[in-house]
Amino acid sequence: MAESRARPSNGPQAPHPGSNFDSQVPRTGSGYAPTGPVPNGTPPLAEEPAASANKGVARSSVLMGAGSLVSRVTGFGRTVVISAAIGAGLLGNSYTTAQYFPQMIYELVLGGVFASIILPLFVKAHKNDSDGGDAFAHRLLTLALLVLGVAALVVTLAAPLIARAMAEPVQYDLVTQLSYLMLPALMFYGLFAVLSGVLNSRERFGAPMWVPIINNLVVIAVGAAFYFVYTREAVPDGEGRLFIEGDQISTGMLLLLGGGTTAGVVIQVACLWPALRAAGFRWRLRFDFRALPLRDIRRMGSWTLLFVAANQVAVMAVIKIANAAVGDADQTDVFVPGTTVYNNAYLMMMMAHGIVAVSVITAIMPRMTRAADDKRWPDLTDHLSGGIRMASFLLVPIAAAFIALNEPFARAIFQWGAYKPEEAYATGIALAVVGIILLPFSISQLQIYAFFAQTDTKAVALFNLPVIAIRIGCYLLAFTLLPLEWVVVGLFAANGVSYLVSLLLSMSLLRKRVGLLGMRRVALGLLRTAAAAVIAGGAAYLGWLAWPDVSGDGAAAKAGQLGAAAVLGTGLVAVYIAACLVLRVPEVASLKTTVRAKLRR
Repeated sequence: MAESRARPSNGPQAPHPGSNFDSQVPRTGSGYAPTGPVPNGTPPLAEEPAASANKGVARSSVLMGAGSLVSRVTGFGRTVVISAAIGAGLLGNSYTTAQYFPQMIYELVLGGVFASIILPLFVKAHKNDSDGGDAFAHRLLTLALLVLGVAALVVTLAAPLIARAMAEPVQYDLVTQLSYLMLPALMFYGLFAVLSGVLNSRERFGAPMWVPIINNLVVIAVGAAFYFVYTREAVPDGEGRLFIEGDQISTGMLLLLGGGTTAGVVIQVACLWPALRAAGFRWRLRFDFRALPLRDIRRMGSWTLLFVAANQVAVMAVIKIANAAVGDADQTDVFVPGTTVYNNAYLMMMMAHGIVAVSVITAIMPRMTRAADDKRWPDLTDHLSGGIRMASFLLVPIAAAFIALNEPFARAIFQWGAYKPEEAYATGIALAVVGIILLPFSISQLQIYAFFAQTDTKAVALFNLPVIAIRIGCYLLAFTLLPLEWVVVGLFAANGVSYLVSLLLSMSLLRKRVGLLGMRRVALGLLRTAAAAVIAGGAAYLGWLAWPDVSGDGAAAKAGQLGAAAVLGTGLVAVYIAACLVLRVPEVASLKTTVRAKLRR
């Protein structure tokens, strides 16, 4: 029976003008089409019909995914290079702990707070203001610079306190020194988010998508320099592998790692200026902040701050517990993975989510925002349902690969230089759990964006409080009940439980507000894609069982690891697509249409 699309009487009120909300920095284009007067007199574009819009989402998602792929791959490459240079021991875990704070603020805080409030405001101002939103942008950028500068100063001065909150005693000095060098990057992470909002509001999506690649290349160069200057001279461990002992760590090492990482962010921001000038934007400091919609910013910002604070508590908890597990295992001979292993597996998840789900989110967010602004709730749910189906179709085979091929992937990607085989194996075990929790995470994020399209930060903040509480509670259970070598796996399982709770809560709230979400169609599609993924994953796993042993450190073992990851991964994708064709998964047809249209061009 077809679902009723009538909006329930208790749906949201009309959004306040100038307050549309988005929670991440879109790295790529959104296909935004103005629906009101624009400064240059160009007639407004009509809203696309649902079928056309869904095709546009698929087309935009594929094109943006291709660009995002380069950024995410180079970003992941920097992690691999740094891991090979410093390993997953004392220095590796200390560096990961120090860089977690600015990185997670960018992904979860600055990207969320500033883009969620500012980007939609930029879009509204560019659409409605007679000067195309230039004066609004000058004022908001000036305010952001002041706020970010003060925040970066305060946080940097608090580096010793942060080290003691997140690290173990043996790490205090290293984490503190690295934090002094890396925490100032907070200001530049935030500026990048805000300046990207200026460009995206003017439909200039190239620079925000490609400039992060330059940052990644800078850090890759830093890792390579560290390896050739320091790691090759390190004392080998008992099995002949490079290992940087605590007494070998010098001030020069820390300056290169911490200063080089921050330099990459500064260069990233500087590289946006040519694009801003090409877009006709010249930033001038303006301090007449009363002309800004400060009431809207405070209203949304207060609830976003609550959401941010809760997330930061969870971030600090997971880092502290991962470090504590390693600290408790210092007197044992069993390898216990810590923050570096957790971080590397987490980044694998974020790379998949970023390439697929963030591209889909960026494509559907302007459409959902306009639909919410016009109270077209059936259109909003259509865009959301279509985005979930497309993201699921693309993420399911990645999840299957993480589960079935976790060991060859982890060994091929990470087992280089100072990163030991046991560390790569532990990363693979964590990656298998990432495969299980990837889809709930991405779907929950997609549903959260439907609230952001309605400028509702309050609901997101409130229903995330129990989610964060459950996550931290599960962290503590994992640390208390599991053997130390399984704590990192337990931390990912705890994440998965909280993602599922977030998915169910957001789905329930959305259904009360905007009506049925088309989840029956989503569920039927997921059953088909899951069946295809099981077939493909099973075939890949059987291939891995038949593959020769590649667990060693030598050249032959490394060639076998790379070959297994490439051959079996490609085979998994091929079998998945073939199974989807047999099972008549609708998204395959949309993908074929998009690729054919692009090839004809």
